[in-house]
Order: sequence, then C-alpha cells, then structure tokens
Amino acid sequence: MGAVMLQGTGSDVGKSVLVAGLCRALANRGLRVRPFKPQNMSNNAAVTADGGEIGRAQATQAIACRTEPTTDMNPVLLKPQADHTSQLIVHGHVRGTLRPGNYRQARGALLEDVLASYRRLRAECDVVVVEGAGSPAEINLRAGDIANMGFARAAGVPVVLVGDIDRGGVIAAIVGTRAVIDPDDAAMIHGFLINKFRGDPALFEDGYRQIEQLAGWRGFGVVPWLAPAARLPSEDSVILERPIVSEAQRIVIACPITPRIANFDDLDPLKLEPGVEVRMIAPGQPIPAEAALVVLAGSKATIADLAFLRGQGWDIDILAHHRRGGHVLGLCGGYQMLGRSISDPQGVEGPPGSVAGLGLLAVDTVLAGRKTLERVHGTALGAAFQGYEIHMGETTGPDTARPVAHMADGRSDGAISADGRIAGSYVHGLLDLAGQRAAWLARIGGTGSGIDQQVAVDQALDEIAALLEIHLDIDALVALSQMAQG
Repeated sequence: MGAVMLQGTGSDVGKSVLVAGLCRALANRGLRVRPFKPQNMSNNAAVTADGGEIGRAQATQAIACRTEPTTDMNPVLLKPQADHTSQLIVHGHVRGTLRPGNYRQARGALLEDVLASYRRLRAECDVVVVEGAGSPAEINLRAGDIANMGFARAAGVPVVLVGDIDRGGVIAAIVGTRAVIDPDDAAMIHGFLINKFRGDPALFEDGYRQIEQLAGWRGFGVVPWLAPAARLPSEDSVILERPIVSEAQRIVIACPITPRIANFDDLDPLKLEPGVEVRMIAPGQPIPAEAALVVLAGSKATIADLAFLRGQGWDIDILAHHRRGGHVLGLCGGYQMLGRSISDPQGVEGPPGSVAGLGLLAVDTVLAGRKTLERVHGTALGAAFQGYEIHMGETTGPDTARPVAHMADGRSDGAISADGRIAGSYVHGLLDLAGQRAAWLARIGGTGSGIDQQVAVDQALDEIAALLEIHLDIDALVALSQMAQG
C-alpha cells in the first residue's frame, strides 16, 4: 500500500518511539504495518525467530505492529567494539568488521541488501514505517548514505522531519536542515513534526507557523512529552545518562556503565518494581556500599570492558560488596567477567589474548566458534523465564554444575557460586517475567510487582498511540504514505 519515513534533525530526537507509536496507532486502525530501519548502530540487540539479530528498537516496533520481528526490519546493524571498529551484521548475521576508514566504501555496497529487505516488507503489509538514523543534515556523510536520504531517494519513500523542541533551537534545526541539504533531498521531505513538547502547545503556534513559512513544509503536529516511553526497552547509551529512580527506594541495585555495555535493557523490568531503585553507575563514581545487588550487564568487548572496570576501581568495590554479603548477577559479558579467565585466541572482540577475570565464579570462557543467536525458555530459581542468547564463545568450569537456568530442551545455562550469592547467565530478558523477577528479588529481601515486562511494554505502546492520535494528523500521514513509489 505505501510507506513513510521519519528522519530527525539530529540523534535522540525520539524517532524510535514515534515510529513505535505510529506503528501501534496504525495497527489499531486495522492496517498491516511493518517497521523498517535501513541501518542501525546499537549494542542493544534482539533475536528473531529465525535466529538472526536486529536492533532492540526494531524488535519493540514489531511488537507495536503486533507481528514477529524479522531480520528484514533492520537489514544492517553496526555493533561498536572497543578498538574503534564495528561488527557488521547484515540480514541478522555477522558479515565482517568495519573501521572508520572503510565503512564509507562498504556502506554503498549494502544498499541493495537494504532495498531487498524493504521490498519484502512492502509486499507483506499495508504500510511500512521507516526510521532514519542520525540526521540528513550531516551532509558530510551524504555520499554513499543508506540510512537517510540515500535510502529515501533510492526507494522513493516520502519523508517527515522530526524536530526535538526539548533540546531547544527546533526552528533553526528544521529550517537549517532545509538550507543545507541537497535540493533533490529536500524534495523528498513533505513536512515536519515537533516532538517532546512540554506545556501548552498553543504557546508554540507562532513558531509552528514560522517553520511552515520558512521551510515551505507543512506541519503534521506537535507531540507532547511521552511519559509512557520510559516503560519501553532502552535502545541507546544516551539513556544511561538519565537516572532510573522509582519513588520508593528500599532496595538499591547498581550497574556500572562500561564503554561497550550491551543489552542493558535487561535491567528495564526492574523499573516496574516500586520497592527498587536502579542506579546506573557512571565512570568516576563508586559502586554504592548500600547496594543489595550489583548487575554486570552485557558487553560487545568483554576483555576491554573488564579492563575499564578495573581501571575505575569497580573490581575492588565488587569484591568488597561480596565480602559484606552482597549479591552479584552477571549477564552475558558480565557473566564472563565474573569467571577466572577470559581468552580470545582468535581476536574475536579485539587483539588476541587472555586475561584474568574477577574470580568470583569458578568458570573460564573462551571467545571462539560460531555466534550463538537463539531464543530460549525454561525455568530458573524455580520460576519460568523466556529470553534469548547473543554471544560468542563457551563458558565451562566447576560452578556450571550449579546452573542458573534449565532450558526447555534439556540444556542448562550459567553458574552459581558455592555460597549462592554470585550468579551468571547468558540469557538476555531473564528478568522479563514477573515470577522470575520476583525469585531474584526474594534473594535480596524484595518482592515483585507481578507485572510481566511484555504486558508493561504493550500498555505503554497503546498509551503512546492514543496520544499520537490526538496530537498528530495521522490521516494525513497515511495519505502521504500512498505517495511511496513501487
């Protein structure tokens, strides 16, 4: 039927949330909708049913469409690593490693992969809602672009430009974009919308009309600050700069922020718990002594992040925390850090080598072999769980005789220390189900809310969609989508 693309005046203007909300609004209208992001850069990934990986935001957008996520929804995914390189994922699987010097050449060749995925999605639905990356105003990156105007022009998809009024300068951001981009690129933009508005939208009426006059584009609406978005899975590291604090602060759970932290949305379900405060510990800050649980999240470069952790003195804090009777949970790369050693003989994540782990679990990890991409479910701590695995390598050792999880297919996962206070698992999404989360909280003196993460996400998507129905001209956006070629 059609397609429409949301591009932004910059990063973090709220494109991912707007695409998710628009997808849910259109799905609620009875349309078959699919999300699409030609190129994403994120270490937060999700596993599709066919064993591929895509950006976490596109998986959430698929949920908004009430459909299964597929690798076509995010055909190119870049996962930054420690040494100024990125792992290149194409159609869900590793295709190689890119460095700043060779990516501009490589990305042009990826356009056909991107267009093939887009065409398959177009064939199976009524509307494709496309999300850009960064900004089309980054004209220094225009040559070979596949994320914004390079894709829009190749696929013939009309564009709406998103401006973030919360950061200030939104009039200049939108009008300035029109001024600097190529006229043929500007011709692809059919309007704009204002996002993250706080207060009475009537106060911005003059500014809104001035943008229309100066840019020559029509406005599609002013979106208020979308509070329900806080209940959606985290996508970007920018989120880590914002405190996650619940009203009641009985139990503190701390997670140190390493440079290549990955899949930190694993902690999002804890935001549902009124008796829990999640503290993301920034570099230069100690892990708080009052923490009941320290979580080591995943990493795209485990050895490098472990070295950073030691450089911050967090290893000393974690060992002291354990001596005081505290608990530690390591997830994926965090699990590997808790062991006796980590070896990377083939240079999978950086220079080949081997380092000592934190030594809190009697396990050893070798980063080698095929990348594991799999959805899993089973029981852990006597409660049901469902999640997915994304990791390289294998972890073995005596403490794996006390596994964290028992998979439905008979396999086991993870390890628990002899004293029961240190645990590690490769399962992402381990805390999503209410019963599973309650079992972990019970170990540190807490109780669960009884709310599954998926239920909370679904409710948030419906609330966002309802707000967009009020504040956006969705009928006009649907009509615009009919202008897409093909």
